[in-house]
Amino acid sequence: MGLSWKERVFMALLGIAAASGLTMLILILVKATNVFLPADTKFGIVFDAGSSHTSLFVYQWPANKEKDTGVISQALTCQIEGPGISSYTSDPTQAGESLKSCLEEALALIPQTQHPETPAFLGATAGMRLLSQKNSSQARDILAAVSQTLSKSPVDFWGAKILDGQDEGAFGWITINYVLGMLLKYSSGQWILPEEGMLVGALDLGGASTQLSFVPQGPILDQSTQVTFRLYGANYSVYTHSYLCFGRDQILGRLLAKLAQSSQVARVRHPCYHSGYQATLPLASLYDSPCVHTTDSLNHTQNITVEGLGNPGDCMAALRGLFNFSSCKGEKDCAFNGVYQPPVHGQFYAFSNFYYTFHFLNLTSRQPLSIVNDTVWKFCQKPWKLLLELKVESSYPGQERWLRDYCASGLYILVLLLEGYKFSEETWPNIQFQKQAGGMDIGWTLGFMLNLTGMIPAEALSQWRAQSYSIWTAGVVFAVLTLVAILGAAAVQLFWTQD
Repeated sequence: MGLSWKERVFMALLGIAAASGLTMLILILVKATNVFLPADTKFGIVFDAGSSHTSLFVYQWPANKEKDTGVISQALTCQIEGPGISSYTSDPTQAGESLKSCLEEALALIPQTQHPETPAFLGATAGMRLLSQKNSSQARDILAAVSQTLSKSPVDFWGAKILDGQDEGAFGWITINYVLGMLLKYSSGQWILPEEGMLVGALDLGGASTQLSFVPQGPILDQSTQVTFRLYGANYSVYTHSYLCFGRDQILGRLLAKLAQSSQVARVRHPCYHSGYQATLPLASLYDSPCVHTTDSLNHTQNITVEGLGNPGDCMAALRGLFNFSSCKGEKDCAFNGVYQPPVHGQFYAFSNFYYTFHFLNLTSRQPLSIVNDTVWKFCQKPWKLLLELKVESSYPGQERWLRDYCASGLYILVLLLEGYKFSEETWPNIQFQKQAGGMDIGWTLGFMLNLTGMIPAEALSQWRAQSYSIWTAGVVFAVLTLVAILGAAAVQLFWTQD
């Protein structure tokens, strides 16, 4: 006996319900993919209180992507007028006042409703480290003044602190590898850890200190130079060391003081200044820094006259005299001043004054070492009168303040990198002189903010699964069809009267 019409319709509806339900289940399980939901934007503020100037950085990121990588962007950079905060020893309140104009610019950018939840930090580097050594109470007064100014602002002020050299180097290493996507990448629908060989080293040259940070090939034998991180489930062992008094400004001051001490007269012949250059300087200003050791043979109240010689060979010899290479006693893994350093390894990004000096000399295009040497030497040999004429012709716009020092700075970088850090002609091409990477300024500030806000997790990211819009729409259609078929089958069973 065949099925009745009621039974046929009922079985057909059940079949449709089963088929559409199974299709919907397959869409849910098989076609799930990673998607991102709309999110508000969050902000963070970092003040970089360097030895010669202070900068403000505003970073922004989508609120639901805090734990991701490559999503943070630099929303604002503001250069604060005046010197570094360590210069305000006679009036610490002015250190705080100097921050207000850039802070107001940052507050205008960030929506007012988000001011209370925006973290703000101030990190002071080698200039304040030196001041803390020289006069700790003055350093405390300056930090208190800037803290008072920032705590009165509507943002969430997390404090002002003096970074030690190791932190400055480590945060710079995190910054450059983060923005280059070397710590984590999103590829083919999943998060992956790049190969360790892709990590880059960081070379930072500030006004008062210089930092070297990288992952060496072998183990780090001196634990005092090792920093360890656990980021995204991966462990990193980074060599980092900071040389206080080896920043650009302090080296120039130490060099001039040494030449003045050796001359024993009020006229100093300077091999790193261009021939024809002459200036009168107060001798006392050279001894304000703890980096310069005073001698009793000089009258610090007198002025000295400095004459340029334009002799790059003698300039390099004088610069070498500021390093203590003999303290390494022939040891292989030693840089200078008796400091342990494994051989440099991998690619390096050189920023701050490394970049500014070589950018001025037009040497940031990864030129061979021979061309770099030749360019710096030829620049040093240019007469001062010619440089002034070129300045008038706008060959060196906005460089009046530093024009006399680029020769010494360029040669110092060569001595530091080649004889100090032990780069060679073979490893020189591994250095890139850059101000920015991934659209952001390179420095310690981003790594500092990421560390304090916990935005880089120690463990690997977990992933959320969801449907794309087209798959979600199809799933809804099949869900409705399943429901209609089930209701139809129930209606047939309940209300269709058998003939």
